[in-house]
Amino acid sequence: CLTKSTSSERGWPCSARCSNCRRKAAEAVFSSLAKLVRYRGLIQTLVVRDLKARYRGSVLGFFWSFFNPALLLFIYTFVFTKVLPSSHPAGMEPFALFMFCGILPWTWFSSSLLESSNTLIAGGNLIKKVLFPAEVLPIVTVLANMVHFFLGLPILAAFVLYYQRPIDPFELLWLPVIVLVQLTLSTGLAFFLSALTVHFRDLKDLLGNLLTLWFFATPIIYSVEMAPPDMQWWLNINPMTHLMRSYQEVLFFEGSFDHRGWLLALGAGSIVVFLAGYFVFDRLRDSFAEEV
Repeated sequence: CLTKSTSSERGWPCSARCSNCRRKAAEAVFSSLAKLVRYRGLIQTLVVRDLKARYRGSVLGFFWSFFNPALLLFIYTFVFTKVLPSSHPAGMEPFALFMFCGILPWTWFSSSLLESSNTLIAGGNLIKKVLFPAEVLPIVTVLANMVHFFLGLPILAAFVLYYQRPIDPFELLWLPVIVLVQLTLSTGLAFFLSALTVHFRDLKDLLGNLLTLWFFATPIIYSVEMAPPDMQWWLNINPMTHLMRSYQEVLFFEGSFDHRGWLLALGAGSIVVFLAGYFVFDRLRDSFAEEV
């Protein structure tokens, strides 16, 4: 056992001292997490600042949050009705709307991870301040992109009504649960990436390629049923498969929401990822000011 023992712990078995250290580490992590509630005002201020800075100097400004999803959906509609009208099964019509149900949450997820990988480095002037809580920076990144996701939902809802897709109001109640699971998972991964990228700068360059691979390995531009049998094992262990399928079943496909069991299992796993990500972040916290 390499841990330093206190005077009251001397003479304890090594395993007992290690167990005590693990317990204290866990208590420290949960104590730090409890303090996040005190920073809600700071988080809100930084989210608003991030949203304003994103469109500063543009003519349309914040309205791009609505126009970007609408333009994206119009492009998909043109491509899959005029250019590639027979590239998908008939049961997935309108295919542009099917894709949009997955691409909208994927954009939130991928943008959160990409931006969080650089958030501590970009916010180095804030981290070097003694009392500034560094963990709010990845949280702000995820929440700011979640706002853009929410602003894209009215566009999605308008096209769902336009295409007269049958939406079950009771199944729609699952949508906040799906969003909460994605928020938890994204924040946990953001903690991991933001902390590790401070020490391994190559990670942010590698991440873009990994997310591209992850995108095509997730049923967004195809359905789960279209995947070859030898890929089903990957789809089952891919957390984004269950998130995307949940969005598609609630917002696009007819019938009952049969994927809720997978969603709840993913919710439990997302909590584990969140706690593990924050633990890594908390252990590396003291080195941030020196590295950035």
